[in-house]
Amino acid sequence: MEDLLAQAKKVAEEAEVFLVSSEETPVQFETNRLKHIHSKQSTSVALRIIREGRTGYATATELEDNNNLVNMAVETAQFGSEAQFELPSFTSFPPVEVFDADVPSVSIEDMVKLGEEMIARVREHTPDIICEAMVSRSITSIRIINSRGGQAEYRQSIFNLGIEGQLIRDTDMLFVGEGQSSCQPITQPDKITEVVLKQLDMAREQASVTTGSIPVIFTPDGIASALLMPLTAAFNGKTVLEGASPLGSKLGETVFDKQLSLWDDPTIDYRPGSRPCDDEGIPSQRTSLIDQGVVSSFFYDLQTAALAGTQSTGNGRRGRGGLPSPFPSAIVINPGNTSFNEMVSDIREGLVVEQLMGAGQGNTLGGDFSGNVLLGYKIENGKIAGRVKNTMVSGNIYQLLGQIAAIGNDTKWVGGMINTPSVLLSSVPVASK
Repeated sequence: MEDLLAQAKKVAEEAEVFLVSSEETPVQFETNRLKHIHSKQSTSVALRIIREGRTGYATATELEDNNNLVNMAVETAQFGSEAQFELPSFTSFPPVEVFDADVPSVSIEDMVKLGEEMIARVREHTPDIICEAMVSRSITSIRIINSRGGQAEYRQSIFNLGIEGQLIRDTDMLFVGEGQSSCQPITQPDKITEVVLKQLDMAREQASVTTGSIPVIFTPDGIASALLMPLTAAFNGKTVLEGASPLGSKLGETVFDKQLSLWDDPTIDYRPGSRPCDDEGIPSQRTSLIDQGVVSSFFYDLQTAALAGTQSTGNGRRGRGGLPSPFPSAIVINPGNTSFNEMVSDIREGLVVEQLMGAGQGNTLGGDFSGNVLLGYKIENGKIAGRVKNTMVSGNIYQLLGQIAAIGNDTKWVGGMINTPSVLLSSVPVASK
């Protein structure tokens, strides 16, 4: 990496080398049986330069041909965007724990056993269910150096554990599932299987809801599948710069219910979305996006921050073959004081949404969402009455989150990158056949 950087500095005003290598071992189960086990390794190096005021970029899967990588970066700089930013100099990073040496020590035999235990527990409850399961471990190493003396290096471990079940009876299909993700080993699958068994119990009976606007409780998984995509898109600094975000001119204004506070925080230990710095070497920080209903900030990488006349929030993220762009890390919604059971008990007729299918369709940037309820339950006279079918939920997040009936105290990490409680919205458009 040092040789590549030295060579790039000869032809450019600034240069940066980003190296990422990973090793992943997934254990997959299909139709209640072990399907395959395999390990995969990958390495990629990215060179970014600023030459004659423009950005050049090139990637490769090895560090053997530095000349070719530098030449490709120089060629792309002729057509690259004008660089408004400066690469960071040497700095310190917050102490964020994202590596646990016990993760690579988990044996494949133990991983297989975890998958088998989950499937056996679910099938003991419902013998005719068809299960898929995944147990995986991965180690990722990241190193960044640049021509201003900036440098960063860290390792991250991730352990994933999850199960999905499909129950087919005549023309009826039921989908259930749960998963966990952490930078530490997950050796006890009980919490995961307990959630799936609860889903099966609540879905035992069928019920239908009235078409119209009714109270809807979005569980943490429901929040993640329906509401967060349009919300995070609106807080993206690039979207704001392009004038496409409905929140772009709302900084400092109250747009949401005062109960709602939301932030991005990659400094939380042992979360897959956490890290000591972003992919440009900017120190991680907690960034408030909504503070008691007020739009308090947007998230930026170096280029978009420079164009906006502000500082990077440490949200520069890049895939293995792309330039950095703003991306959220670990989204957190502040919990409330209401339990899930209290929410349910106050509703005469309503709906619980666990999973929406196709919610990303429509005018996402405008805040619109619409999707079929893949897993949801009817509330009748303060109790769960059964699973709903052929039901669609839609709405606009700015209207719905402007009038929140209650925020739960049941916070949960979804996918290791979203921490949210359940949220009760008092009037959501629902269509049911």
